Amino acid sequence: MTAIESPITRRQLQGVAEEQSPPPVDKTKLTPRQRLLRIVGYTLLVIAAAGLLLPFFWMVMSSLKSANEVFSVPIKWFPETFVWSNYVDIWTQSNMLTWIRNTLVLAVVVTFLQVLTGSFAAYGFAKMRFPGRDVLFLVYIGTIAVPWQSYMIPQFILLSNFKVSNTLWAIILIQAFGAFGVFLMKQYYETIPEELSEAARLDGLSEYAIWRRIMLPLSIPALASLTLLTFVSTWNDYLGPLIYLRNPDLWTIQLGLKSFVSNLYDTNYALLFAGLTISIIPIAIIFLLGQRFFIEGIATSGMKG
Repeated sequence: MTAIESPITRRQLQGVAEEQSPPPVDKTKLTPRQRLLRIVGYTLLVIAAAGLLLPFFWMVMSSLKSANEVFSVPIKWFPETFVWSNYVDIWTQSNMLTWIRNTLVLAVVVTFLQVLTGSFAAYGFAKMRFPGRDVLFLVYIGTIAVPWQSYMIPQFILLSNFKVSNTLWAIILIQAFGAFGVFLMKQYYETIPEELSEAARLDGLSEYAIWRRIMLPLSIPALASLTLLTFVSTWNDYLGPLIYLRNPDLWTIQLGLKSFVSNLYDTNYALLFAGLTISIIPIAIIFLLGQRFFIEGIATSGMKG
C-alpha cells in the first residue's frame, strides 16, 4: 500500500509547493521612477537631436529662398515661395561638376590608401612579434597629438621641392597615411583570437595571406568605420586644398563654394546654401548605408579579446 501511495503523495506535495511558491517577477516591468527617468532621457535626446539638426534644416530651407529672403528680419524658417531654380543656377553659374569630380577623386583615393595602409600596418603591430614593436607603436600613435599646423610649412616646402604642389597628388600624399587608422584597426585586430593566426601559420599561410584572407574579412565593421571617417574628413577638408591647390581646375567643392563669398554684402547666399546642400548629399548617403557597421566598429574597437 505504501509503494502505491508514495508517488501520489509526492505529486501532491509538489503541487502544494508550487501553490505556495511566489509568482515569477516580471523583470521587464518598470517602476514609476524608472518610467519617469526613461521619459526624461528620451525627451533630452529628442531636444539634443533637434538642436543638431536645426542648422541643416536652416541650410536646406535657405537654399530654397530668394537671395534677399535668407537673412530677413524677423527670421522666416520657411520660404514664402520655394525657389527651386537655385539648384539649377548653381550648376549653370559655377564649375560645380569639376569641383565634385576633384573632391570625389581625392576622397576615394585617400580613403582607399588609408584603409589599405592602416589595416596592413595594424596587423603588424597587433599580430606580429618583433623587437621594439610597442615602443614604435607608441611613437607612431604619438603623432596624433602633433597638430598639423606645427609642421605644415616644412611639409609644403618638401612637396614643392618634389614638384607635386598645385596637383591632386599633394593632397593624396599628405592624407594617405594616418596614425588614427592604424590605432583603430589594431584595437579591432586584438579582439580576434590569436588561435586563428596560429592555425593559419601551421597550414603554411604567409603573414600577408593571413591578413588578406582572415583578418580583413573578420574586420568589416572596423574597416567600414575607418572608411566612413576618412571619406568624410577628406570630403570636408578645406585647409589642405586651400594651401596646395591654386589652379581653379583643381579646386574641391569646399574651395569652389568659398569663391561665392566675395564679401558680406555681395554674395548670393541662396545659391551658396544650395551648393552646400548638394555637398552633404554624398556624405548623408554613405553614412546611412554604413551606419550599422560604423557603430559596431567603434563599439568593438576598444575591446580586447
